[in-house]
Amino acid sequence: MAPLLPPFTVPVSFAPLAKTKSFAIVPPVTFCTPLNALTKEALPVIRYRTRDLTRLLPGSARTMRRIEKITGRSDDMLIIRGVNVFPSQIEELILKQPALTPHYVLELSKDGPLDHLTVLVEGAPEGANALRHSIKSYIGISADVKALATGGIERSVGKAKRVIDRRPR
Repeated sequence: MAPLLPPFTVPVSFAPLAKTKSFAIVPPVTFCTPLNALTKEALPVIRYRTRDLTRLLPGSARTMRRIEKITGRSDDMLIIRGVNVFPSQIEELILKQPALTPHYVLELSKDGPLDHLTVLVEGAPEGANALRHSIKSYIGISADVKALATGGIERSVGKAKRVIDRRPR
């Protein structure tokens, strides 16, 4: 296997980062792997942005620096049962339901070996049933949808915390 060089930058500005801080493995294009082969010559360099967050480990006797285990993501994408889900996709489906208000919370949990999604929304139960069907048909995952009374979801000042991850680490 050829030596690989991961480029490390700040997730938002893509500026080079100090060695002690957390960073994203972020080359200039979006897709899946951020590594560049160091031994290839005369080939175009194709880089992919994974949006994974990690940090460099302190130097050791090894010739190449190592990175820490991936600690998170720089975007809000969730992977549920192998399907990439963005909270904005679910928000879009909620806004299409006239019986529901735009206040929602996504709860992730484990159901045996599989991830389970519960969507808490404010509004009428018939709107929750329609949302359940929309999530299954447009996103492709099964989710429980629970309709709460108006004011049942906590309001916050500033950026709302929309995702609660209850999965064990």
